[in-house]
Parts: sequence; C-alpha cells; structure tokens
Amino acid sequence: MATLKQTETELSSVNSILGSLGQAPVSRIYQKEKYENQKQLVYINPEIAIVHELLMEVDTDVQNEGWVFNTEWNYPLTPDNHGHILIPTNVLRMDVSEGQVYRDTDVVKRGFKLYDRLHHTFDFAPNTLINFDITWKWDFDELPSVFQRYITLRASGRAATQMVTNPQLVQLLQTQEAQARAACMEYECNQGDHTFFGTPMGTSYRSYQPYRTLAR
Repeated sequence: MATLKQTETELSSVNSILGSLGQAPVSRIYQKEKYENQKQLVYINPEIAIVHELLMEVDTDVQNEGWVFNTEWNYPLTPDNHGHILIPTNVLRMDVSEGQVYRDTDVVKRGFKLYDRLHHTFDFAPNTLINFDITWKWDFDELPSVFQRYITLRASGRAATQMVTNPQLVQLLQTQEAQARAACMEYECNQGDHTFFGTPMGTSYRSYQPYRTLAR
C-alpha cells in the first residue's frame, strides 16, 4: 500500500535556508524557557528567529496568490443570529461568489467581520446561506511538496539578500527559485482542470478530439 512521505517540514526548510547561507543546521527551532513560573517556547537564537520568520512571511505571500490547493469556490457561510459574518482566522481573501455578475452586495474585511460597502452595514440576513470564493491559509506542513520547496528557495533568496548581501549567491538562488516556480505552475495547470470554455464546476464537457475520428 502506497504511503505519502513528508518531504519538507519547517525544521528541514530552516536548515535548507541555513545551508544556502553556509551555516550549520540545527536540531530544533524552539526551546523551552521558564518565564514567570511558566514554560514558554522561544527561538534557540536570533538567527534562527530571523530565518523562520522569513520562511513564514514567504509562506503567507505565496499562499496569498491563490492556488488550486487553497482556493475554494462557492463556499457556504451563514450569518449568525445577529446577522454578522465572522471571518475564519485562516482566511487570506474572500469575496461573494459571482460578485462581478450579481452586484447586489460588495463585501470587505473590517476587523474580524465582513462589511457590506454597498449597504453600509455589517448586517446580513440572519441564517441565510451566502456563497463565497475563499483563499485559505494552510499550515506549512499541509502544503503540496512543490510549494514547500518553492517557498523554501524563495525564502533562501530573501535571507541571502538581508543577512549575507552576496550578489552572486542571490542570483544563484533566484535561478533555483524560478525553476521551483515553474514546477508550481505545472502543478497548478495539472490539478486545476482549467478550461477556456468557461465550463462551471460540477458539470462535464468533452471537447472535439481528432483521434476519435481516426479511430473509427
């Protein structure tokens, strides 16, 4: 029975970034320290803190572009009893489905709730289902391996720019980043099932295929 192998973790990615900078790998990112009679997780040193924060920044930047693995169309949400729609904590972007066609509302994020700019209110019809197009923010370990690698290489280039300032190293890492980006685009095209016919989700359409005529 086939099993999935976890190829990248936050620790392995941090070590990959450190390796690209010519630094030694580490065995952990955090350590426990006692503070006000409580144990808290803190970074093992400032350099690891910078590298890990760069990794998380790039992770957010990449996922915010909206890919097939973290974008859902027509995702149903229901306002609460007060008519407010609370935004889930791991949402990067969201908008009403087909809002460019049915322009009866215009929502934006205000704090932790959705605000209707068209009607100037936080209030929506209570307990009424509304469909949204949502871009989610997933944990690094949950991403497809090609995106984990792309994020790692992109963070390596950013770390080289900020921490080493070696132009030749930055150029080399940018080349590797471009190759990883191409792998992400291939994944997106294969998994996305995109079509220029505009066939909506949940339907089927088979275009003309010349080989079927030849096979008669």
